[in-house]
Amino acid sequence: MSLPILEGLAPIADRYDGFVFDLWGVIHDGKEPYPGVVDALGELKARGKRIVFLTNAPRRSWFIQGMLDRMEIPRSHYDGIMSSGEVTWRWLKDRELPWFAKLGRKAFHLGPERDLSVVEDGAAELVATPQEADFLLNTGPDPERGPKSVEPYRPVLEECFQAGLPMVCVNPDRAVMVGGDRLLCAGAFADIYSEWGGDIFEVGKPDPAVYGPVMEMLGLEDRSRVVAVGDTPHTDLAGAQAAGMDCLWALTGLAAHAHGSDPSQEYLAEVAAEEKVSPIAALRTVRW
Repeated sequence: MSLPILEGLAPIADRYDGFVFDLWGVIHDGKEPYPGVVDALGELKARGKRIVFLTNAPRRSWFIQGMLDRMEIPRSHYDGIMSSGEVTWRWLKDRELPWFAKLGRKAFHLGPERDLSVVEDGAAELVATPQEADFLLNTGPDPERGPKSVEPYRPVLEECFQAGLPMVCVNPDRAVMVGGDRLLCAGAFADIYSEWGGDIFEVGKPDPAVYGPVMEMLGLEDRSRVVAVGDTPHTDLAGAQAAGMDCLWALTGLAAHAHGSDPSQEYLAEVAAEEKVSPIAALRTVRW
């Protein structure tokens, strides 16, 4: 078995009405868009396609839009942004999901200040210590302890666990590529908490629940006419499949870091089978 590798989006563009793109590692490298991305998005829009960015970033959509503006990705080239931070904010605000309904209001935050849009407008009240908190809000590594190793975080995670705090993990990714560096994400801390038997809710891909708001943004009902593009099988591709969408495996970002710049079709098929995902093809990079 082998997995076809596409050089660009043109061969499959007419098969779909909607495109769902991951951001970090697919559209940009955390600092700037990959070559050809802006032109490819423009070509899709010129053909009347609907485009939504779906990211596990632990920040609200308005914050991410500002990042895309600074990268000079035109707002006319996409129809919406949905992030795990946006979904978390909604679920903390409305408390309709049973898991969130049981949470108190006080959160101990693990992560950088830039992620605090997820609790704005009274979604939660931040407190200074785990002992004061009702739950742990995990958005990822902070500047003090750094983004390279989980070890500096074990003491604070253990303190939260001993305090009996359930964890809201606002980014299920375990790592991300930023400008060529592999950096930790909140999911790496959820793994530690899970080993201890902690109560964890991971918000974002691969949970199919996050695709409902995406379909609303796309304005489409037929998920068979939507394709999702991502670099990570266990989140991007598995999530799309669980939501009833086709998926394309982008060979950029974490995929390039894990499998090199020119993996064979046979090798990619083996990895996909191990990950229990069935992408329609691999995509060398997001270009037309």
